[in-house]
Amino acid sequence: MSDEKNGKFDGLPEARARGLRKMEQVYGFDMNDGPGDFFRYTADHLFGDIWHRPGLSDRDRRLLLIGMLAGQGAADVLGVQIPAARAAGELDDAALREIVVFLSHYAGWPNGARLNSVVEETIGKAARAAAKAAKAAEAAEAAQDQD
Repeated sequence: MSDEKNGKFDGLPEARARGLRKMEQVYGFDMNDGPGDFFRYTADHLFGDIWHRPGLSDRDRRLLLIGMLAGQGAADVLGVQIPAARAAGELDDAALREIVVFLSHYAGWPNGARLNSVVEETIGKAARAAAKAAKAAEAAEAAQDQD
C-alpha cells in the first residue's frame, strides 16, 4: 500500500497525495485518485487535512466515526470502518463487542443489531483467515519435515 516505494502518487499535488495516503491507512486498502469535487474534498480536505489535525488519535477519530455511523444505522460504511479498525490494531475483538453493547443503548437496538452483525462478521472472517493461515503454515512445516 505504500506509495513511497512505487511512486503511485507521484505527480499529484501534495494535498491529494497526503490525503490518499491517509485514506489507505484509514481504510486498509489501496486507493487511486478520483475525479470530481466530492472526491477532491474527501481526499484533499477530509483525509489530507482533518484526519491529520492534532488533538485526536486515529483511534479516537475512528471511535467517534463508528458511534456516529451506528447512530445513523450506516451498516455499509461500518462494514469498511470496523474491519479497518481491527486490521489496524486500533480495536480488538473484545473492544468491538463492547462497543456494540454500549452503542446499542444510545443508538437504539436496531442500529446496535446492525453494528453487531458487522462486528461478528468481521471477527468471523478474521478467525477463518487466521485458521487458514495456521493450517497452511502447518502444511508447509510438515512438507519441510518430509524433505
